[in-house]
Amino acid sequence: MSTAECHKGELVVSDKEELSDDGECTIDYILPDSRHRDGSIYRNIMDSFWKKEYRIAERKETLLEAMALSDPPSCIIHEGTCLQHVPCSMLQIFSLELAKISVNGGLVELYGYIAVRDDLDPLLNYVVNVSRDEPIIVQQGSLINMSGPKRGIDMMDYALIEFDMRIKAGKQEEDDLQLIDGASMIGPAGLWNNPSTIHISGDSGAIDLTFSRLEAAVEATVEVHISEVQSTLTMSLGCLTSGLNKEILLFDGAIAESCYLKKFVVAVILDFSIDLKFKLGSLFSNSDQRCCCFESKNHGHDTQEIKADFALISVKVTWSTLPRAI
Repeated sequence: MSTAECHKGELVVSDKEELSDDGECTIDYILPDSRHRDGSIYRNIMDSFWKKEYRIAERKETLLEAMALSDPPSCIIHEGTCLQHVPCSMLQIFSLELAKISVNGGLVELYGYIAVRDDLDPLLNYVVNVSRDEPIIVQQGSLINMSGPKRGIDMMDYALIEFDMRIKAGKQEEDDLQLIDGASMIGPAGLWNNPSTIHISGDSGAIDLTFSRLEAAVEATVEVHISEVQSTLTMSLGCLTSGLNKEILLFDGAIAESCYLKKFVVAVILDFSIDLKFKLGSLFSNSDQRCCCFESKNHGHDTQEIKADFALISVKVTWSTLPRAI
C-alpha cells in the first residue's frame, strides 16, 4: 500500500505553501471573516459557502459518539471482511505545538478551543477545549495536550478547523491576549497517508497543527485501565498509527491509584496497526517501557494486558467504521 498518494484539489486555500526536506507541507492561512473576537465569523453566513455548509452559527458539540458501528446489527461478510460497513477517508491530528508567543517570561496560561467540523456532522468536534478558569500552563515549544477528538473525523471532502485560543493576562477576559482566532479549511490535495503541518499565526503567537489525511481508514477507540498501583508513578502514553513515524501523545501525567484514563480516538488505515508505547517511572525504581500492538479491522474489539513493575495495565481497543452523515 502506498504511503504517499497525490489527490487533486487543494490542501487548504492558500498562496503560502512550503515543502520541507522531510516532505512535510507547511501552510499559513486563515479564512477571511472568520474571527470570533470581532464577531466576523457570525456575519453574512448565508453569503459564505463554508459558514453555511459547516453551520458556523451552531455552537453545540457533535452529536455523534465514537464506536458507533463497533457491533452493528447487520453485516455482509465475504471471506471474513464486512462489505456493508467499509473504511473511509479520515483526518488524524498528531500534535498541537505552541510554536511562538509574543510575550516574555516563559510560561503562560492558555485557554480556548480548537475543533473540527466535517461533512459527517458539522457540529464542533473538540480537539482542545480549555476553560479560562482552568487554563493550561505551557511555554513556547510545548505540546498542547489534546482532549479529543470525541469521535473519528471524516475526510471524504473537506474539513474545517475552527479555533479561538487566548493567553490569560489579567483579571478580566478583555485583558487577555489573542493567540489565534479564526478558521482554516483542509482539503484533499497533496500527499495522503503522510504528515503535514498547518502553521496558524495569530496576534500574539502561533500554533503548529500536524495532521495526516488517511485513506481507507477505520476508527480505533483506546481505553486504558491502570490497576495494582504499587506507588505513585509517572506515565506517558504515545501512539503510532498506520505505519507513520509521527507519535500522538495520548497521556502524560502522574498515576497515584487505580483508575481509568479517558478514551482516546485514533484513525488507522485498514490492515495497518496502532502501536502503543507506555513509559513508566517511579521514585523507587528504574523507568520501565512497554509496548503493545493492535491490527486494525472494521468492527469488534481487542484486549491486552501489560504487567509492569509498578502496575497492571489493561488495554482495550474498539474498532468501528464511521457512520453515514446525519
